[in-house]
Amino acid sequence: MTDLKTLRDVSGLSPVPARLRSSALVMIDLQNTYREGIMRLEEVEPAIRAARELLDRAREAGIPIFHIQHDAGPGSPYDIAAPIGRISDEVAPRDGERVIVKNYPNSFVGTDLQKHLEATGKKSVLLAGFMTHMCINSTARGAFNLGFSPTVVASTTATRALPGPDGQVVPANSLQAASLATLGDLFAVIAPRVSDIAE
Repeated sequence: MTDLKTLRDVSGLSPVPARLRSSALVMIDLQNTYREGIMRLEEVEPAIRAARELLDRAREAGIPIFHIQHDAGPGSPYDIAAPIGRISDEVAPRDGERVIVKNYPNSFVGTDLQKHLEATGKKSVLLAGFMTHMCINSTARGAFNLGFSPTVVASTTATRALPGPDGQVVPANSLQAASLATLGDLFAVIAPRVSDIAE
């Protein structure tokens, strides 16, 4: 297994996670949606604690911070006007931290995230949040395709079991590993833990 190469390897792209002070932080869909009910994720609470740790470090470093919030309208688990769709208290935005509401998995689609990131002058983007296989995946790919250099902090992400095409359940831990491996093949550097992000 050690002789396996990623597309990043063969393309000569850096395997090193982005440094904190040279990055912007994008916190994706860290909403109550994923802590309860039908959309509850496995390992969601440890992921939120890790995201809080990363957010605290970003605030201390004074880097740009963007909070992404998914809105699917009234009555949905993503109703941002209801408690279920609000950003979790532990990682709630503070004054001066921009909140961008999206309607698609890719945080760049139909939003002004690209404009605001470009205004920071930073090409490195740290990504944290939910769900690994969906909005983290889509946003990391979107960032890469727009010329940014995304780093996904794995410990801040989580997902859930899904039905497979053969009718068998794909366990959350398998989907988590596959989603991160897929991103790490080309689109993003994967930092296992918050502590892997150097100042």
